[in-house]
Amino acid sequence: MSPKVIGIAAGAVLLVLVVVGLATLRRTPANANALLAPDAYAASLPVDGVTLSEATNGTGGKVTYVDGQVRNTGGKTVTSATVQVTFVSADGTAPQRQTVPLTLIRTRVPYVDLEPVGAEPIGPGQSHDFRLIFETVPAGWNTQAPGISLIHAETR
Repeated sequence: MSPKVIGIAAGAVLLVLVVVGLATLRRTPANANALLAPDAYAASLPVDGVTLSEATNGTGGKVTYVDGQVRNTGGKTVTSATVQVTFVSADGTAPQRQTVPLTLIRTRVPYVDLEPVGAEPIGPGQSHDFRLIFETVPAGWNTQAPGISLIHAETR
């Protein structure tokens, strides 16, 4: 190969890397840890009965499970929901937040099987068990049940 072809190829690769890097930066919110305001229907979805458990995965890492129950006190059927989970630190520093989709527990036997809310929408007056899975939790977390806030719900 000639030096000119190698130079053009290297320039093209560099250009692709710059474009991908800029696209990634645009999708990252300015403050990913910011407390998000709930939308109007999210207030109709209280969460209670939150429990924690841990397990090790196949690679020796720790997985944290947050289980609870969500209830639909509104008049619409929920087809999708997003929660913001707040892990409070033991040392009093700012809490860490993670925003994740709500996943419902489909079955518990022989193992816990999860599904998105859209697979079994939550009708008015209905309750459903959920599980959130965290492969990593913030360093310094006080290991108490995190705060869970429904921040977005899609309805029909």
